[in-house]
Amino acid sequence: GKASVKPAPFEYADPRSLDDALALLARHGDDAKILAGGQSLVPMLNFRLARPAILIDINRVGGLDGLAETGGALRLGALVRQRTLERWARDRAPLLATALGHIGHAAIRNRGTVAGSIVHADPAAELPALLLALDGAVVARSVRGERLIPAAALFQGPLMTSLADDEIVTETRWSLPAAGDGWGFHEVARRHGDFALVGAVATVGLRGGRLERVRIAVFAAGPTPIRMASAEHALAGQAPLPALFAEAAQAAARELDTQADLHATAEYRRAVAATLIARALVDAAGRATDQAR
Repeated sequence: GKASVKPAPFEYADPRSLDDALALLARHGDDAKILAGGQSLVPMLNFRLARPAILIDINRVGGLDGLAETGGALRLGALVRQRTLERWARDRAPLLATALGHIGHAAIRNRGTVAGSIVHADPAAELPALLLALDGAVVARSVRGERLIPAAALFQGPLMTSLADDEIVTETRWSLPAAGDGWGFHEVARRHGDFALVGAVATVGLRGGRLERVRIAVFAAGPTPIRMASAEHALAGQAPLPALFAEAAQAAARELDTQADLHATAEYRRAVAATLIARALVDAAGRATDQAR
């Protein structure tokens, strides 16, 4: 028969407090889905890739829409929309603003939440990779209490995280690049707004002509976004030369667990990843202000 684009029937709950939302989730666990912006969830419901018994809409839960930055630490409530962060970041964190500009289209960013995209854990999505690159974390709450999960421990596979069935992410936390650090962001997609085929993000600091605080993350090249730790270590303390960046990028790309799919071969992804990592590093070094001057 014809493919269904109507969701399977489900119960709908509209709690006004976090405690009520957590109690519902504790009761229904795996049978429940959280609705925030719905930009990842609604298509899954329509194609019946998700069949929750109950949908818990958290849009009217108070206290989840805060955006606060202190000393380079950014805290975003679970209901902060991608567009809100994009506007805030234009002057204060251009890396975030640039990356957010690549997500879908403005209509999607007006509804889609930052936390929702991170929890959805699509390996081709920009926000999970940024959270990883910026040593971010999520705050997860359940009736059992609260825990802080670093980005490095959150992403486990395509659409898979280490969150328990009864946990809600109430906040995402980001450490913004230090003053004077430069950044680079590059992705390749078939058309603007499409999912990336490969992407790379880098931030670097410079002191006395030497690299410090090198952070590199790659997305859409494997089952999760990934930090390129060995390249980061290899570049620390070096002079920012394009040849060095190209070499580090090649080595990093060889480490990737690239997969072939309908869109690209593994070899193509690896080659493009090397190019994008090198470009992101060159851009980052070019935007960095030397702190020793």
